[in-house]
Amino acid sequence: MLEEFGLKMITLDLPFRLNHVNCFIAEGEHGWTVIDAGIHNHETVKRWDEELKGKEVTDILVTHYHPDHFGYVGGLQQKHNAQVSMTEIDANNGKTSWEEEFLSKLIENYLLAGVPSNISNKMKGNTEDFIAQVTPYPTINHHFEDGEKIQIGKFEYEVIFTPGHSDGMVTFYNEEKDTLLSTDHILPKITPNISYWFHGDPNPLGSYFKSLDKIKRLNVDFVIPSHGKPFHRANERIAEIKDHHDERLNRTLEIIKSGSTVFQTSEKLFNKKLNVHETRFAIGETVAHLEFLRRKGECYREIKNDRYWYYL
Repeated sequence: MLEEFGLKMITLDLPFRLNHVNCFIAEGEHGWTVIDAGIHNHETVKRWDEELKGKEVTDILVTHYHPDHFGYVGGLQQKHNAQVSMTEIDANNGKTSWEEEFLSKLIENYLLAGVPSNISNKMKGNTEDFIAQVTPYPTINHHFEDGEKIQIGKFEYEVIFTPGHSDGMVTFYNEEKDTLLSTDHILPKITPNISYWFHGDPNPLGSYFKSLDKIKRLNVDFVIPSHGKPFHRANERIAEIKDHHDERLNRTLEIIKSGSTVFQTSEKLFNKKLNVHETRFAIGETVAHLEFLRRKGECYREIKNDRYWYYL
């Protein structure tokens, strides 16, 4: 299906409940372009060695800084001496989110969120476990700008800045084929995780809604995501995603009627057994929803007993 675009999808395994990520390669005039690279582990390195054998890689395009997209970029760049492009915001996030200055504040932030100390310590450890999977860091040769045009395979694409899932995330749109490489911005079956990670954009859910509206105006026909299979009619999926978040926001308001910490709210929003990695995402997403509501004036927050409490 993607051959007419000059694209090949490289689906890499991930050791999480979300068990794969779609990366892409495309042949250009002077060599091959890689879009995203997976996490840096033995399986990923082996797969890329097989896929890129005999190919000259000139460019690596990074859609955002999360480990399943950014992790092996530095290693792949060193192996192929390729030029790396990503937004300046996420280039900075990719090089700071696993450093001691940020990690040292995690426990304090988790305790403010009401997370018990034994769980907080495990969550910090889980974050530290990713250091090996995102290093070595790449050298960024070019920072994407919103609206710039780039060649990917057989067609020209517009770089569209779509923050929300990450502060500096981009998608790529081809007008001729009415096609969007949606990365993690719009997914076919699941809703992208929108989290506040205790740095950067203080209202990521608000930014995400604006980014959805930005793509909605294009009325895209064909969507190629980074998780799941390509699908048609982007605006129908955007409507479903918005409905999901409306339900979550209404449920959040119900939970905090009599006051609730982030952790208490999260336990009720995600009413199932989660491992420590999933708990990190649940806390981040809960904060994003609570802060969206607070900034809209639909709830307020105060510090009580060294914990954030949210009330109507």
